[in-house]
Amino acid sequence: MRLLATTCLFASFLAAPCPAQIASAPTVEGVTLGPYAYETKPDHPAFDKFNLRKAPAAGPLLLEEGDRLAICGDSITEQKMYSRIIETYLTCCTPQLDVTVRQYGWSGEKTDGFLRRMEQDCLRFDPTVATLCYGMNDARYRPFDVTNGQWYEDHYRAIVRKFKAEGVRVVLGTPGCAGKTASWVGSRAGTLDEQNINLAALRDIAIGVAQSEGTRLADVFWPMLQAQVFAPGQHGATEENPYEVAGKDGIHPGWAGHVVMAYAFLKAMGLGGEIGTIEIDLADSSATASEGHEVESAADGELRVVSRRYPFCATGPLDRDDSVRSGTTLVPFYEDLSRFTLRATGGDAERYAVTWGQATEEYTAEQLAGGVNLAADFAATPFQAAFDRVDQAVAAKQAYETKQVKRVFHGSRGREDFDSAVEETEAERAPLAAAVEKDLEPVTHTITIRPIE
Repeated sequence: MRLLATTCLFASFLAAPCPAQIASAPTVEGVTLGPYAYETKPDHPAFDKFNLRKAPAAGPLLLEEGDRLAICGDSITEQKMYSRIIETYLTCCTPQLDVTVRQYGWSGEKTDGFLRRMEQDCLRFDPTVATLCYGMNDARYRPFDVTNGQWYEDHYRAIVRKFKAEGVRVVLGTPGCAGKTASWVGSRAGTLDEQNINLAALRDIAIGVAQSEGTRLADVFWPMLQAQVFAPGQHGATEENPYEVAGKDGIHPGWAGHVVMAYAFLKAMGLGGEIGTIEIDLADSSATASEGHEVESAADGELRVVSRRYPFCATGPLDRDDSVRSGTTLVPFYEDLSRFTLRATGGDAERYAVTWGQATEEYTAEQLAGGVNLAADFAATPFQAAFDRVDQAVAAKQAYETKQVKRVFHGSRGREDFDSAVEETEAERAPLAAAVEKDLEPVTHTITIRPIE
C-alpha cells in the first residue's frame, strides 16, 4: 500500500491520476474533494505542472519554556543562515521561552547519513525539539522515481520515529526548490522542471510522513518556488543583476532564500509574532505596554520605553537576493512573526509624524488608532545594534558547532577518545553559548508622536 501511495502521488504531478485517485479526483483548487486537499496555484504558467498536496496548518505553539532545539539538515543547513535567523529570532523575539539551539548541518548529507549519526552527534545532547530539512540530496538531482521516493520516505520516517522515541518534538521540513541545474550534476540530471517535480514529490511524501507520525510540517518548497518565480519581477532583476532565490548555484540560497526557509520553520513551531504593543492616549499622555516592555515616561506625545523583547531587525537593500531585509518581502515575515505595535488615540490632528530612533514615518490618525507595526515600517530601529550583537554571538557559536561535530567528533580526536572529545569541545562551546544570552540586554528607546499641521 505504501508503494502504491507513492506511485499515485507522483502521478498527480504529471496530471495523470492513478486508479486509486480517479474516483475522487479534485476539480477545484484549494478544496478537499477526495483524499487530499490541494494547494491553490498562482496564475502563472510556471506552476501549471505542479499539483501539490495542501500543507497542514501549523497549530498552537509547539515550544515550551527551556526547550533545547536541534536544527538538522544538509549543506543548506550547514550554510548557517536559516539556522542563524531561527536562533537569533528565538533569542531576541521570544526570550521568555528561554530556548537554546544547536545546529547540525552536514554538507552533502541525505536522510540515511543523519540517521546513522543522530544518536552520537545529536541525541547525546538531549534535544527536546528538532527541525529536519532534508530532500535536496535525497532527490539525487534527477527526475523522480518511485523506488527513490520510497527510500526517502523510509529514512525520513525512521529519523522521526527515533526522535519521538526519545521524547523529541519534531518539525519535519520539506526540501526547497532548485533554481538551476547544479554545475556538479552530470547528464543524467534531466531538465530543471523534472528536478523540481522530483523535489515536489518528495515534499508531498514529507507531508504524508508528518501527518501519519503526528509531527509538525514546515513547507519550504512551495513558498520558495513562488518566491523564485515572482521575486525577480518584484525587485526589478536584470540579466546583469539577477535575483536568484534558490542561490547562485541554484541549490544553496542566499540570505533572501534563507529568510523564506526560516519563516517556514518558525511558523510551523506555532509562533504568533506578537512582540509587543505600546498604547498611548494623546489627550492625557497615559500609556501602557505589553509584557516584556515598560513605559518609563510619557508626556506631550513622547514615550520612553524599556524593552526586553526585541522586534526582528533585518538589514540590507530591498532588491538583492543576498539581503535579509529583502527576504522579509518574499513572505509575510513581519506581519506573521514580528509585530511591534504602536497604538495612539485621543489626538485632535488628522495626521502624525512618528519618530522612532533616528527615523520618522507619517501616519493618519485612523492608522494610529488601529495600530501600526513599527518593526515593519522602520528599516532602521533603536534595537539594531543590540540585535546585531546577539546575531554575531549566534554566528560564532554555530560556526563552532560545525567544527565540533565534523572536525572533532568525526575526526581523529573523536576516534581516539570520544567522551574526552565531547568534554573538551563542550568546554570550548560553553562561553560561546553564554555570550548569546549575555548580549541580550534591555533596550531603552523613545517614540515621539507629533501632529502634522
